Amino acid sequence: MGVGAGLGAYALWGVFPLYFPLLEPAGGLEIVAHRVVWSLLFVGLLLTVRRGWSQVRSVVTDWRALLVLAVAAVLIAVNWLVYVYAVNSGHVVEASLGYFINPLVSVLFGVVFFRERLRRLQWLAVAIAVVAVLVLTVDYGHPPWISLALAVSFGLYGLMKKLVRVDAAPGLFVETAVVFLPALAVIGVLGAQGEAAFGTAGVGNGLLLASSGLATAVPLLLFAAATRRVPLSTVGLLQYVTPLIQLAIGVFVYHEPMPPARLVGFAVVWLALAVFTADMLRNAHSNRRAAAPLPAGV
Repeated sequence: MGVGAGLGAYALWGVFPLYFPLLEPAGGLEIVAHRVVWSLLFVGLLLTVRRGWSQVRSVVTDWRALLVLAVAAVLIAVNWLVYVYAVNSGHVVEASLGYFINPLVSVLFGVVFFRERLRRLQWLAVAIAVVAVLVLTVDYGHPPWISLALAVSFGLYGLMKKLVRVDAAPGLFVETAVVFLPALAVIGVLGAQGEAAFGTAGVGNGLLLASSGLATAVPLLLFAAATRRVPLSTVGLLQYVTPLIQLAIGVFVYHEPMPPARLVGFAVVWLALAVFTADMLRNAHSNRRAAAPLPAGV
């Protein structure tokens, strides 16, 4: 269940570069604001159908859980804003790099905060990833800030979700509720200034912006379910699906440049992920053999 939920979330996130350009002429801030507002309404409806409001009440009366989810809300809002900017400004490839790096960032957070122990090959994978970032820094002429911002913000978001024991829907409702009023204020200000696309760019655009609640909530619910059921390192491993889809869209659909130096940087990242994956598979195989029952009579 946990692995399936994680794969579903990452596949949906992978096709987002095809979705967000459809929301134009709405700008990045307006899109994120609508994602918050419509997500809150969608999850609220889901909680009503599932009779889950008692879980929300238990969360808001737990100050520790409320604080952690408030931090998570800010982190995911930052991640959304950076990602929408990247997609709608022609930086899909750089955004995909962020999600290639993120599994290793998640692994490091697992080590630091949950004392998950890494084996030698896993440390080697992390070191190779650092080299890849340095190569790409030379290629871009500056650190890949979009990639790093996406990797760190989403890695920290996953960490926050791991710190609280709350079901996916109540947790997401509280998160979006924290930033609901600021999002509503953004929509109001943009409308008052005549800069809002919602309500002025046609019925189709309005419906697409409203659909952002569903598009946002479904993968986040799946991701939250995954983080509660599988180790953080496994969640990081599953995330390869998202950047692979994004990279393919950036290169083959939007025809973003991929010069040789950048390709080398990505190849180094893939090498790091290959080393990490090989170690994970080898360790899983060893654990299965160790857990296998002994033959009768032994």
